[in-house]
Amino acid sequence: MYQYKSEQILPIDMEKAWDFLSDPKNLKTITPDYMGFDIISGADRKMFSGQIIQYILTPILGIPFRWVTEITHVDQGKYFVDEQRFGPYTFWHHKHFIEPTDGGVKMIDIVDYKLPLGLLGKLAHALFVSKKVKQIFSYRTQKLNELFG
Repeated sequence: MYQYKSEQILPIDMEKAWDFLSDPKNLKTITPDYMGFDIISGADRKMFSGQIIQYILTPILGIPFRWVTEITHVDQGKYFVDEQRFGPYTFWHHKHFIEPTDGGVKMIDIVDYKLPLGLLGKLAHALFVSKKVKQIFSYRTQKLNELFG
């Protein structure tokens, strides 16, 4: 199992942060273009527990991956959790927290994940998956700063 954690402070209020983050359509905006991210279904409503969202991604060599996530927990205005139901990981559990802080909000992302293929998965993590996860969240930080900073 691996864990990635990021924190970001934005000079916006809780309501504005929640409105943006709880709308699944905005995920495309904060995902790097090279990921080839497209939402297939499930993004027609604001986030709710039990929501299934399907995506297509082409992160490596233009090879398409289908990814299905479920929103498993929602505490309106405070946090939500998405979990992979089908996709490239053996396990994916992503917690999104929003907290008030001086001058705005603090956003905290905690992702626990596991790769398939045993030793090959560990090697892939060391060679590129860990870096790719960091790049995606760095892009997200940059994009949110552009939108709200």
